[in-house]
Amino acid sequence: MTPAMQALAPALVLSLGCNAGLGWAWLHARDAATRTLGERDSARADASACSDGVADLRDLADERHRVAKAAQAAAAERRRQQEAMAQLILSTPAVPGDVCASAQARVDSWIRGRVAP
Repeated sequence: MTPAMQALAPALVLSLGCNAGLGWAWLHARDAATRTLGERDSARADASACSDGVADLRDLADERHRVAKAAQAAAAERRRQQEAMAQLILSTPAVPGDVCASAQARVDSWIRGRVAP
């Protein structure tokens, strides 16, 4: 071995060690970046699924609101009809001068209303 090669040998070993260390560090950083990108993509997919679920719940809530409004309107109409019937029953007698016959006529009318489809 020549003196020049003896002087370059430690530098070559040092360079080889540094390159191996840099290669290991680069691989570690690349793996960490890949892992981070995977976590980011997973979080994005989870957030998207959550957002879709919330949108589905909003649609369901809107539909239930529409159904409830229709049921409330039907109940209000039935209440108005029953109030009108109560006012009719409590108003002047159906048979003037005969309370018993008037009550019988009102009950008969009410029963016919319930039996009719």
